[in-house]
Amino acid sequence: MSDIMQRVKVFAEVGAFLRAFSSPSSGSHPLVAKFSSPLKEAIAKSKAENGWFTEDNVKYALAAWGQVLTLEHLTDWAQRYAINQQISPKKVAVIMAGNIPLVGFHDFLSVLLFGHHVVAKLSSDDKRLLPVLAAVIAEIDPELGKRISFVNKIEQPDAVIATGSNNSARYFNFYFEKYPNIIRKNRTSVAVIKETTSHEELEALGQDLFRYFGLGCRNVSKLYMPADFDINRVFKAIMNYSEVVNAHKYANNYDYYRAIFMLNKQPFLENGFVILKEHASLHTPVAVVHYERFTDEEQLRNQLVAQREELQCVVGSGIGDVPFGQTQNPALWDYADGVDTVAFLLALK
Repeated sequence: MSDIMQRVKVFAEVGAFLRAFSSPSSGSHPLVAKFSSPLKEAIAKSKAENGWFTEDNVKYALAAWGQVLTLEHLTDWAQRYAINQQISPKKVAVIMAGNIPLVGFHDFLSVLLFGHHVVAKLSSDDKRLLPVLAAVIAEIDPELGKRISFVNKIEQPDAVIATGSNNSARYFNFYFEKYPNIIRKNRTSVAVIKETTSHEELEALGQDLFRYFGLGCRNVSKLYMPADFDINRVFKAIMNYSEVVNAHKYANNYDYYRAIFMLNKQPFLENGFVILKEHASLHTPVAVVHYERFTDEEQLRNQLVAQREELQCVVGSGIGDVPFGQTQNPALWDYADGVDTVAFLLALK
Protein backbone atom coordinates (compact mmCIF):
# COMPACT_ATOMS: atom_id res chain seq x y z
CA MET A 1 0.00 0.00 0.00
CA SER A 2 3.01 2.33 0.33
CA ASP A 3 2.90 3.64 -3.28
CA ILE A 4 -0.84 4.16 -3.07
CA MET A 5 -0.51 5.98 0.23
CA GLN A 6 1.98 8.34 -1.38
CA ARG A 7 -0.57 9.10 -4.07
CA VAL A 8 -3.24 9.49 -1.38
CA LYS A 9 -1.10 12.27 0.10
CA VAL A 10 -0.82 13.94 -3.30
CA PHE A 11 -4.57 14.06 -3.80
CA ALA A 12 -5.07 15.18 -0.20
CA GLU A 13 -2.84 18.14 -1.11
CA VAL A 14 -5.02 18.79 -4.15
CA GLY A 15 -8.01 18.83 -1.80
CA ALA A 16 -6.25 21.28 0.54
CA PHE A 17 -5.51 23.52 -2.45
CA LEU A 18 -9.16 23.44 -3.55
CA ARG A 19 -10.40 24.22 -0.05
CA ALA A 20 -8.04 27.19 0.21
CA PHE A 21 -9.04 28.40 -3.26
CA SER A 22 -12.77 27.99 -2.59
CA SER A 23 -12.75 29.45 0.90
CA PRO A 24 -9.71 31.63 1.59
CA SER A 25 -10.96 32.32 5.12
CA SER A 26 -10.53 28.62 5.96
CA GLY A 27 -6.75 28.84 5.54
CA SER A 28 -4.03 29.31 2.98
CA HIS A 29 -2.12 26.90 0.76
CA PRO A 30 1.24 27.54 -0.95
CA LEU A 31 -0.10 26.48 -4.38
CA VAL A 32 -2.87 29.08 -4.40
CA ALA A 33 -0.42 31.86 -5.32
CA LYS A 34 0.67 29.99 -8.45
CA PHE A 35 -2.57 28.36 -9.58
CA SER A 36 -5.33 30.72 -8.44
CA SER A 37 -5.11 32.87 -11.57
CA PRO A 38 -5.06 29.92 -14.03
CA LEU A 39 -8.04 28.36 -12.26
CA LYS A 40 -9.99 31.62 -12.24
CA GLU A 41 -9.25 31.99 -15.95
CA ALA A 42 -10.46 28.44 -16.55
CA ILE A 43 -13.68 29.20 -14.67
CA ALA A 44 -14.26 32.36 -16.75
CA LYS A 45 -13.58 30.56 -20.05
CA SER A 46 -15.81 27.65 -19.06
CA LYS A 47 -18.64 30.07 -18.38
CA ALA A 48 -18.09 31.87 -21.69
CA GLU A 49 -17.93 28.67 -23.73
CA ASN A 50 -20.75 26.76 -22.03
CA GLY A 51 -23.84 28.60 -20.87
CA TRP A 52 -24.70 25.83 -18.41
CA PHE A 53 -21.38 26.28 -16.57
CA THR A 54 -22.27 29.28 -14.44
CA GLU A 55 -19.62 30.57 -12.08
CA ASP A 56 -21.68 29.41 -9.12
CA ASN A 57 -21.97 25.84 -10.39
CA VAL A 58 -18.31 25.56 -11.37
CA LYS A 59 -17.18 26.89 -8.01
CA TYR A 60 -19.59 24.53 -6.27
CA ALA A 61 -18.03 21.56 -8.08
CA LEU A 62 -14.51 22.66 -7.15
CA ALA A 63 -15.49 23.20 -3.52
CA ALA A 64 -17.26 19.83 -3.39
CA TRP A 65 -14.10 18.04 -4.55
CA GLY A 66 -12.14 20.02 -1.99
CA GLN A 67 -14.36 18.58 0.74
CA VAL A 68 -14.03 15.01 -0.56
CA LEU A 69 -10.28 14.98 -1.14
CA THR A 70 -9.11 14.71 2.45
CA LEU A 71 -6.47 12.38 3.84
CA GLU A 72 -9.16 10.65 5.92
CA HIS A 73 -11.56 10.02 3.03
CA LEU A 74 -8.86 9.00 0.55
CA THR A 75 -7.22 6.62 3.05
CA ASP A 76 -10.59 5.05 3.88
CA TRP A 77 -11.24 4.53 0.17
CA ALA A 78 -7.84 3.00 -0.56
CA GLN A 79 -8.00 0.67 2.42
CA ARG A 80 -11.30 -0.82 1.26
CA TYR A 81 -9.31 -2.83 -1.29
CA ALA A 82 -6.87 -5.68 -0.76
CA ILE A 83 -3.86 -4.67 -2.81
CA ASN A 84 -1.35 -7.44 -2.28
CA GLN A 85 0.54 -7.32 -5.55
CA GLN A 86 2.62 -4.75 -7.36
CA ILE A 87 0.33 -2.96 -9.77
CA SER A 88 1.45 -3.12 -13.39
CA PRO A 89 0.60 0.35 -14.75
CA LYS A 90 -1.76 0.30 -17.73
CA LYS A 91 -2.77 3.04 -20.14
CA VAL A 92 -6.41 3.68 -19.28
CA ALA A 93 -8.38 5.90 -21.63
CA VAL A 94 -11.06 7.98 -19.95
CA ILE A 95 -13.64 9.51 -22.28
CA MET A 96 -15.41 12.21 -20.31
CA ALA A 97 -18.88 13.66 -20.53
CA GLY A 98 -19.41 17.40 -20.21
CA ASN A 99 -22.89 17.73 -18.75
CA ILE A 100 -21.71 19.12 -15.39
CA PRO A 101 -18.36 20.59 -14.28
CA LEU A 102 -15.60 18.03 -13.62
CA VAL A 103 -17.99 15.11 -14.10
CA GLY A 104 -15.04 12.97 -15.23
CA PHE A 105 -12.80 13.76 -12.28
CA HIS A 106 -13.68 10.63 -10.30
CA ASP A 107 -12.52 8.37 -13.15
CA PHE A 108 -9.39 10.50 -13.56
CA LEU A 109 -8.68 10.24 -9.83
CA SER A 110 -9.38 6.50 -9.68
CA VAL A 111 -7.02 5.67 -12.53
CA LEU A 112 -4.14 7.66 -11.06
CA LEU A 113 -4.64 6.78 -7.42
CA PHE A 114 -4.73 3.06 -8.10
CA GLY A 115 -1.55 2.98 -10.11
CA HIS A 116 -2.28 3.50 -13.80
CA HIS A 117 -1.68 6.11 -16.51
CA VAL A 118 -4.69 8.21 -17.45
CA VAL A 119 -5.26 9.18 -21.08
CA ALA A 120 -8.11 11.68 -20.91
CA LYS A 121 -10.30 12.78 -23.79
CA LEU A 122 -12.09 15.85 -22.53
CA SER A 123 -15.54 16.92 -23.61
CA SER A 124 -15.58 20.15 -25.60
CA ASP A 125 -18.14 21.35 -23.04
CA ASP A 126 -15.73 20.92 -20.12
CA LYS A 127 -12.15 21.26 -21.35
CA ARG A 128 -10.70 23.98 -19.12
CA LEU A 129 -10.85 22.88 -15.50
CA LEU A 130 -9.18 19.48 -15.40
CA PRO A 131 -5.93 20.55 -17.11
CA VAL A 132 -5.42 23.11 -14.35
CA LEU A 133 -5.90 20.45 -11.67
CA ALA A 134 -3.52 18.19 -13.60
CA ALA A 135 -0.93 20.97 -13.44
CA VAL A 136 -1.48 21.21 -9.68
CA ILE A 137 -0.88 17.45 -9.39
CA ALA A 138 2.31 17.71 -11.46
CA GLU A 139 3.53 20.54 -9.24
CA ILE A 140 3.01 18.41 -6.12
CA ASP A 141 4.40 15.20 -7.62
CA PRO A 142 6.14 15.54 -11.02
CA GLU A 143 6.36 11.75 -11.47
CA LEU A 144 2.61 11.37 -11.02
CA GLY A 145 2.12 14.27 -13.39
CA LYS A 146 3.92 12.28 -16.08
CA ARG A 147 1.13 9.69 -15.87
CA ILE A 148 -1.42 12.22 -17.18
CA SER A 149 -2.09 12.76 -20.88
CA PHE A 150 -4.81 14.74 -22.65
CA VAL A 151 -5.61 13.62 -26.19
CA ASN A 152 -8.06 14.32 -28.99
CA LYS A 153 -8.18 10.72 -30.17
CA ILE A 154 -7.95 7.45 -28.25
CA GLU A 155 -5.41 5.09 -29.80
CA GLN A 156 -4.40 1.63 -28.55
CA PRO A 157 -5.35 1.90 -24.87
CA ASP A 158 -5.05 -0.99 -22.45
CA ALA A 159 -8.52 -0.27 -21.06
CA VAL A 160 -11.34 2.24 -21.53
CA ILE A 161 -13.77 4.07 -19.26
CA ALA A 162 -16.33 6.02 -21.29
CA THR A 163 -19.33 8.05 -20.19
CA GLY A 164 -22.01 9.38 -22.50
CA SER A 165 -25.56 9.02 -23.75
CA ASN A 166 -27.31 5.80 -24.71
CA ASN A 167 -26.49 6.61 -28.33
CA SER A 168 -22.79 7.22 -27.70
CA ALA A 169 -22.64 4.05 -25.58
CA ARG A 170 -23.52 2.01 -28.65
CA TYR A 171 -20.64 3.60 -30.49
CA PHE A 172 -18.27 3.07 -27.55
CA ASN A 173 -19.26 -0.58 -27.26
CA PHE A 174 -18.54 -1.15 -30.94
CA TYR A 175 -15.30 0.79 -31.08
CA PHE A 176 -13.78 -0.44 -27.82
CA GLU A 177 -15.22 -3.96 -27.60
CA LYS A 178 -11.79 -5.61 -27.74
CA TYR A 179 -10.52 -3.69 -24.68
CA PRO A 180 -11.50 -4.14 -21.04
CA ASN A 181 -14.05 -1.40 -20.57
CA ILE A 182 -16.67 0.37 -18.52
CA ILE A 183 -19.28 2.00 -20.76
CA ARG A 184 -21.84 4.20 -19.02
CA LYS A 185 -25.23 5.22 -20.37
CA ASN A 186 -27.97 7.68 -19.44
CA ARG A 187 -29.16 7.52 -15.86
CA THR A 188 -31.22 9.78 -13.66
CA SER A 189 -32.40 10.00 -10.05
CA VAL A 190 -35.76 10.06 -8.30
CA ALA A 191 -37.11 11.09 -4.92
CA VAL A 192 -39.75 9.40 -2.79
CA ILE A 193 -41.85 11.81 -0.75
CA LYS A 194 -44.09 10.67 2.10
CA GLU A 195 -46.66 12.43 4.26
CA THR A 196 -44.03 12.40 7.01
CA THR A 197 -41.42 14.14 4.85
CA SER A 198 -40.58 17.41 6.59
CA HIS A 199 -40.54 20.91 5.14
CA GLU A 200 -36.78 21.00 5.73
CA GLU A 201 -36.32 17.82 3.71
CA LEU A 202 -38.39 19.25 0.87
CA GLU A 203 -36.27 22.41 0.97
CA ALA A 204 -33.16 20.25 0.68
CA LEU A 205 -34.77 18.47 -2.27
CA GLY A 206 -34.34 21.74 -4.17
CA GLN A 207 -30.59 21.08 -4.25
CA ASP A 208 -31.19 17.66 -5.79
CA LEU A 209 -33.48 19.18 -8.40
CA PHE A 210 -31.70 22.38 -9.41
CA ARG A 211 -27.96 22.10 -8.77
CA TYR A 212 -26.28 22.07 -12.21
CA PHE A 213 -29.74 22.88 -13.64
CA GLY A 214 -30.72 19.24 -13.25
CA LEU A 215 -28.27 18.09 -15.94
CA GLY A 216 -26.46 15.43 -13.90
CA CYS A 217 -27.35 11.77 -13.52
CA ARG A 218 -27.52 12.39 -9.77
CA ASN A 219 -30.12 15.13 -10.21
CA VAL A 220 -33.70 14.21 -9.33
CA SER A 221 -35.95 14.27 -12.39
CA LYS A 222 -39.00 12.53 -10.95
CA LEU A 223 -40.95 12.64 -7.69
CA TYR A 224 -43.04 9.84 -6.22
CA MET A 225 -45.64 10.96 -3.68
CA PRO A 226 -48.70 9.54 -1.92
CA ALA A 227 -52.04 9.76 -3.68
CA ASP A 228 -53.35 12.49 -1.37
CA PHE A 229 -50.08 14.40 -0.86
CA ASP A 230 -50.43 18.20 -1.21
CA ILE A 231 -48.06 19.04 -4.06
CA ASN A 232 -48.12 22.70 -3.02
CA ARG A 233 -45.85 21.66 -0.16
CA VAL A 234 -43.16 21.00 -2.75
CA PHE A 235 -43.69 24.32 -4.52
CA LYS A 236 -43.48 26.23 -1.23
CA ALA A 237 -40.35 24.42 -0.09
CA ILE A 238 -38.32 24.98 -3.26
CA MET A 239 -39.02 28.71 -3.67
CA ASN A 240 -35.45 29.52 -2.58
CA TYR A 241 -34.30 28.15 -5.94
CA SER A 242 -36.39 30.52 -8.06
CA GLU A 243 -33.29 32.34 -9.32
CA VAL A 244 -32.48 29.32 -11.49
CA VAL A 245 -34.74 30.82 -14.15
CA ASN A 246 -32.43 33.84 -14.42
CA ALA A 247 -30.01 31.67 -16.38
CA HIS A 248 -31.00 32.20 -20.01
CA LYS A 249 -30.47 28.61 -21.18
CA TYR A 250 -32.64 27.30 -18.35
CA ALA A 251 -35.25 30.02 -18.98
CA ASN A 252 -35.38 29.09 -22.66
CA ASN A 253 -36.16 25.48 -21.73
CA TYR A 254 -38.81 26.56 -19.24
CA ASP A 255 -40.55 28.83 -21.77
CA TYR A 256 -40.30 26.26 -24.58
CA TYR A 257 -41.80 23.32 -22.71
CA ARG A 258 -44.44 25.48 -21.07
CA ALA A 259 -45.53 26.62 -24.52
CA ILE A 260 -45.45 23.07 -25.94
CA PHE A 261 -47.58 21.68 -23.12
CA MET A 262 -50.07 24.52 -23.46
CA LEU A 263 -50.34 24.13 -27.25
CA ASN A 264 -50.88 20.39 -26.87
CA LYS A 265 -53.36 20.99 -24.04
CA GLN A 266 -51.37 18.73 -21.72
CA PRO A 267 -52.02 19.32 -18.01
CA PHE A 268 -49.12 20.55 -15.89
CA LEU A 269 -48.36 22.61 -12.80
CA GLU A 270 -45.91 25.50 -12.64
CA ASN A 271 -44.58 28.12 -10.27
CA GLY A 272 -42.65 30.46 -12.56
CA PHE A 273 -39.39 28.50 -12.67
CA VAL A 274 -40.18 24.78 -12.84
CA ILE A 275 -42.90 22.67 -14.44
CA LEU A 276 -44.30 19.64 -12.61
CA LYS A 277 -45.98 17.16 -14.92
CA GLU A 278 -47.64 13.87 -13.99
CA HIS A 279 -45.94 11.29 -16.18
CA ALA A 280 -44.58 7.73 -15.96
CA SER A 281 -41.21 8.50 -17.59
CA LEU A 282 -38.11 8.87 -15.42
CA HIS A 283 -36.28 11.17 -17.79
CA THR A 284 -37.23 14.79 -18.30
CA PRO A 285 -35.96 17.84 -20.17
CA VAL A 286 -34.39 20.73 -18.26
CA ALA A 287 -36.97 22.78 -16.27
CA VAL A 288 -39.46 19.89 -16.18
CA VAL A 289 -39.90 17.44 -13.28
CA HIS A 290 -42.21 14.46 -13.55
CA TYR A 291 -44.25 13.14 -10.66
CA GLU A 292 -46.27 10.02 -9.99
CA ARG A 293 -48.68 9.12 -7.20
CA PHE A 294 -48.47 5.86 -5.28
CA THR A 295 -50.72 4.04 -2.81
CA ASP A 296 -48.62 1.00 -1.95
CA GLU A 297 -45.03 1.46 -0.72
CA GLU A 298 -44.08 -2.14 -1.37
CA GLN A 299 -45.34 -1.93 -4.92
CA LEU A 300 -43.34 1.28 -5.41
CA ARG A 301 -40.25 -0.38 -3.97
CA ASN A 302 -40.59 -3.22 -6.48
CA GLN A 303 -41.12 -0.72 -9.29
CA LEU A 304 -37.91 1.09 -8.40
CA VAL A 305 -35.98 -2.17 -8.22
CA ALA A 306 -37.20 -3.01 -11.73
CA GLN A 307 -36.00 0.40 -12.93
CA ARG A 308 -32.63 0.19 -11.20
CA GLU A 309 -30.65 0.06 -14.45
CA GLU A 310 -31.95 3.54 -15.25
CA LEU A 311 -31.43 5.03 -11.79
CA GLN A 312 -28.39 6.56 -10.15
CA CYS A 313 -29.92 7.67 -6.85
CA VAL A 314 -33.17 7.10 -5.01
CA VAL A 315 -33.74 9.91 -2.52
CA GLY A 316 -35.87 9.66 0.59
CA SER A 317 -36.09 7.83 3.89
CA GLY A 318 -37.35 4.27 4.03
CA ILE A 319 -37.27 3.50 0.33
CA GLY A 320 -34.47 5.79 -0.84
CA ASP A 321 -30.76 5.27 -0.21
CA VAL A 322 -29.73 8.95 -0.31
CA PRO A 323 -30.89 11.67 2.12
CA PHE A 324 -32.67 14.72 0.73
CA GLY A 325 -30.21 17.34 -0.51
CA GLN A 326 -27.23 14.98 -0.75
CA THR A 327 -27.30 13.63 -4.30
CA GLN A 328 -24.45 15.90 -5.39
CA ASN A 329 -22.24 14.89 -2.46
CA PRO A 330 -21.35 11.24 -3.12
CA ALA A 331 -18.63 9.44 -1.20
CA LEU A 332 -15.56 8.34 -3.13
CA TRP A 333 -16.88 4.77 -3.13
CA ASP A 334 -20.31 5.71 -4.51
CA TYR A 335 -19.68 4.59 -8.07
CA ALA A 336 -21.51 5.75 -11.17
CA ASP A 337 -23.95 3.12 -12.47
CA GLY A 338 -23.09 0.98 -9.43
CA VAL A 339 -19.99 -0.35 -11.21
CA ASP A 340 -16.93 -0.53 -8.96
CA THR A 341 -14.37 1.43 -10.96
CA VAL A 342 -11.50 0.53 -8.65
CA ALA A 343 -12.21 -3.22 -8.77
CA PHE A 344 -12.12 -2.90 -12.57
CA LEU A 345 -8.79 -1.08 -12.47
CA LEU A 346 -7.20 -3.50 -10.03
CA ALA A 347 -8.22 -6.45 -12.20
CA LEU A 348 -6.33 -5.18 -15.26
CA LYS A 349 -3.49 -7.50 -16.26
